[in-house]
Order: sequence, then structure tokens, then C-alpha cells
Amino acid sequence: MTRSSREIDTSVPPSGSGCVECLKEGNWWLHLRRCAQCGHVGCCDASPNQHATKHFHATGHPFIASYEPDEAWFYDYRQNVFFDGPELAPPLSHPRHQPVPGPAGAVPSNWMDLLHD
Repeated sequence: MTRSSREIDTSVPPSGSGCVECLKEGNWWLHLRRCAQCGHVGCCDASPNQHATKHFHATGHPFIASYEPDEAWFYDYRQNVFFDGPELAPPLSHPRHQPVPGPAGAVPSNWMDLLHD
């Protein structure tokens, strides 16, 4: 399947430094993912709320990129494969000082018990 410029927009910045929905709801995440089409930042599938995948199902935007420092991979939800993609608009990750899991102050002490496999 071809990855078109309509599905990966290298000019759109990320929506913020954390999962949009978790921040709004006062929840927490393990790792962050960025939609390669619209810049939406959501939490990974190991996180309790899995907002990045929910964003794909709601919008049909098929490609995400890691939003973690020092990670440069993309994922295709339609084909269930990782791939190398273009450089997206900065920033390429959440701030290095931001804790993982995050955000600071919202992570419960038993967070490891709450992760998805």
C-alpha cells in the first residue's frame, strides 16, 4: 500500500507535549504516539486508554510515529507493520525532561499493574 502525502503531512506540528485526551481527562500514559497526518498526540496501546489507536479508528488516519526521544519509527495500522518515514515537523518528541510514564503528578503508584500487554 502506498503512503501518500495526504496521509503523511510533514508540515503539521504535533498537538502538544502529551496525550490530548489524557491531559483533558486528568489521566496518564506510558508512551506517546503522533499521528503522521494531523499531528494528534495520543498514548500507546500499553497505556490504559490507548488514545493513539482510538484516534486511528475515529479518523482513519493510518500512520503514527513514535513521540519518544531518540525513537524514529513509524507504524501502519492498516498493514500492521513498522516502517521508516520522513522527518516530521518539530518537535519530534515530547520534552526530554517529561517523565515516562507521565505526566508528572498523574501517574498512580501501581501504574505497572494497569498497563495493557
